[in-house]
Amino acid sequence: MTGTIVILTGAGISAESGLGTFRDVDGLWTKYDLNDVATPEGFARNPELVMEFYNARRANALAATPNAAHDALAKLEANYSGEVFLVTQNVDGLHEAAGSRNVLHMHGALASALCGACGHRWPANDIMATSDPCPRCKAPATRPDVVWFGEVPYGMHVISEALARAETFVSIGTSGEVYPAANFVAEATQTGAHTVELNLDPSAGASRFAETRFGPATEVVPRWVDDVLAGAK
Repeated sequence: MTGTIVILTGAGISAESGLGTFRDVDGLWTKYDLNDVATPEGFARNPELVMEFYNARRANALAATPNAAHDALAKLEANYSGEVFLVTQNVDGLHEAAGSRNVLHMHGALASALCGACGHRWPANDIMATSDPCPRCKAPATRPDVVWFGEVPYGMHVISEALARAETFVSIGTSGEVYPAANFVAEATQTGAHTVELNLDPSAGASRFAETRFGPATEVVPRWVDDVLAGAK
């Protein structure tokens, strides 16, 4: 196998690195209302609260290290003779820390700041404030460079093009409930790609995949990568 592999990763791949998912009982998300911290309207109402939340998430992400699942995907990219295109819903930088290079952050990144006035992006400070001036236009309109509910994910055209040429589409650690990512498996299936779900438990859309493997990401992802590399020889 030497064709294009498109991989979608969600919060489940980073859970074993200590970064919680939306559904964790005692995770960071449970301490905040998503409408207050993950929507444009919430930011307009109380930007300081939103910055507090993302500063906490950034601190958590900076303290985290890649796990065996991140390492395995980096190994796949380094050793596979075809293209490996990694699309992540995660805003942490663990894929890059593990060595992956062909990564698209469809929901943005905690390591990036965005100017709400001119759209300029720059590396985020560990602690951000809305009053931080934009390096380009100097406006005090800093916000996290993340895609909130109600906003359009980044790179959708690039992702659609990748899905159209994919021979294999793999979904790892995602709930299968959030669109547009939930429809990637349908797009890949339409163009004849083999579809695989790797997840702790079956997602809402597990029946849409041709192949499924369930268990901790640090176990199922390395095994799948080893199988792919063995089959590509």
